[in-house]
Amino acid sequence: MKTLSIDIETYSSVDIKKAGLYKYVQSPDFEVLLFAYSVNGQLTNIIDLAQGEEIPFFIVDALFNQQVTKHAFNAAFEWYCLSKHFGKDPLSWLDQWQCTMFHGLYCGYTAGLGATAAALGLPQDKRKLTTGNTLIKLFCTPTKPTNKNGQRTRTLPHHEPEKWELFKDYCVQDVEVEKAIHHKLINFPISADEQKLWQIDQMINVKGVAVDRQLIDGALLINDYSTERLTEEAKKISGLANPNSAAQMTKWLSSSQNIQVDNLQKETVSKLIETVDGDVKRALEIRQELSKTSVKKYQAMVSAVCEDGRVRGLLQFYGANRTGRWAGRLVQVQNLPRNYLETLGHARELVREENVAALKLVYGNVPDTLSQLIRTAFVAAEGNHLIISDFSAIEARVIAWLAEEQWRLDVFNTHGRIYEASASQMFGVPIELIRKGNPEYELRQKGKVAELALGYQGGSGALISMGALDMGLAEEELPDIVRRWRSSNKRIVDLWYSVENAALSVLRTGQPAGIKGLLLALESDIQNGLNFLTVQLPSGRKLYYVKPFLAENNFGKEAIHYWGMNQTSKKWEKISTYGGKLVENIVQAIARDCLAETIRRLYMLGILPVMHIHDEVVLDEPESVSLDMITSIMGQEIAWAKGLPLKGDGFTTQYYMKD
Repeated sequence: MKTLSIDIETYSSVDIKKAGLYKYVQSPDFEVLLFAYSVNGQLTNIIDLAQGEEIPFFIVDALFNQQVTKHAFNAAFEWYCLSKHFGKDPLSWLDQWQCTMFHGLYCGYTAGLGATAAALGLPQDKRKLTTGNTLIKLFCTPTKPTNKNGQRTRTLPHHEPEKWELFKDYCVQDVEVEKAIHHKLINFPISADEQKLWQIDQMINVKGVAVDRQLIDGALLINDYSTERLTEEAKKISGLANPNSAAQMTKWLSSSQNIQVDNLQKETVSKLIETVDGDVKRALEIRQELSKTSVKKYQAMVSAVCEDGRVRGLLQFYGANRTGRWAGRLVQVQNLPRNYLETLGHARELVREENVAALKLVYGNVPDTLSQLIRTAFVAAEGNHLIISDFSAIEARVIAWLAEEQWRLDVFNTHGRIYEASASQMFGVPIELIRKGNPEYELRQKGKVAELALGYQGGSGALISMGALDMGLAEEELPDIVRRWRSSNKRIVDLWYSVENAALSVLRTGQPAGIKGLLLALESDIQNGLNFLTVQLPSGRKLYYVKPFLAENNFGKEAIHYWGMNQTSKKWEKISTYGGKLVENIVQAIARDCLAETIRRLYMLGILPVMHIHDEVVLDEPESVSLDMITSIMGQEIAWAKGLPLKGDGFTTQYYMKD
């Protein structure tokens, strides 16, 4: 026996979508209902544990045999659930598992079993059964008691015997689909380094991060009180039954105040407040205050926190599959509100004490204060401190290194003031003059917005999206900023077109093309009907673009297209790309590999982050682990990135925040 392909169905009263896998499994009423397995890809068998059947001894023996590889789609689920079922330490057999969902993501596909099967073009008999969600809700979650169902709180097999048989078929079919996906992708293997990184990621998710329940509970209580008071004030001003309704507020502004607006989005309300006064101004200010409350993240923490006060499962490995970056789950730590308060500690204590009056007196805008405190709900364990360390300007450093833009590399190897240096290059002003107090300092703003917006072939629209107009820049001067930035970064501009031309050449000729330490190639498996444009990164990892082809884009130009998940529509469809976008994928992927290298180095020292966000690691360690040690590790040269000037910055704290 070499492989076991596995799918299980389980029950728990905890809502897995809100609470996550770890709290779901830790529930006292958790149990495994069905166990489907296939040995070496052969016929799939089903064990009905809910009705007293037992997993055969030779399968149990194989489960914990290091020589037998266990495969599952989203293997973290089967691995952690079966660890609980057999009373086994999850980490003791983690290295025996391989995740077919990760394999699909690595090769450019999406996360869902059914969606991946469809994208791979599997025949209908190898697709996920559509009845699954209904059956899972019926047998795997609590049942609402009614007179019709005899007031039962759970549906057992004998309550719905025909549907139970369908459920067993569904479990078997999931194994069949997983096997078919694995077979399709077998000639495009995951590297040993990435497989090990997947394992480290599971360890990080199992470790979890501590949260401050007193702060969370105080924030939720204060939010309820503040929301009620603000809503009542808005009702008195406007006379509306629901002043939070955009439709009602828009109608009130139009009919009672003679103010016409197309929407009440954040930017619209902010601009409108500057032009009105009196009751209208106050009503809009209240709307603005209420919109800043992000209590959903506090509520998400309450839903996900385990009995030991830690939240687990915050990261999805390879969640952004075009680059391999991690994605956030549950609390969505990749998208937390920033904090600007200088007295965060004082604000935290007022919230922990549920002191609404003092919070309002000191900070004014209560919802905004609660929003800024969300980060601080993540805390160090008792006796530890949090070390928060990130790569300084990682994408700017990577693109300078990849393009060999020497003046930028010189900046990062010395003072690191890239905004000032960029303005100096663009406007021909000595960098020494671009400092506070000098009239030339206003150029820094132009350098900053250009750096943030233009690295990936963006134009005036990209500058506007990055807030150029809000920074006080005039729209008519934006084309000149674009021209100046590109003129100052000729090697980066050349990189866009070189990568695009290399990709076009590969698709036209079928021959690989190397450029700047990258290798672009077509990789195919004719027997399985698979075809990819791949980009091998300096680390050796590859980016996959599914079913690539050449066709005219919206501008009537021959362009690279491929199949992927549209991030807006969330549908699997044709996507057009170009040099700047490919460079963006590559740069972000290399930045991700730099973070991955840091995580590996920390792991080798016996240190696991409790979470990481984009280019930042968060560690919960004893005082003996110092900030200097961590930033030094982050700044070490990487073997496959000779000359890439990495720098780690950071600080220590008792609660998570932005410095």
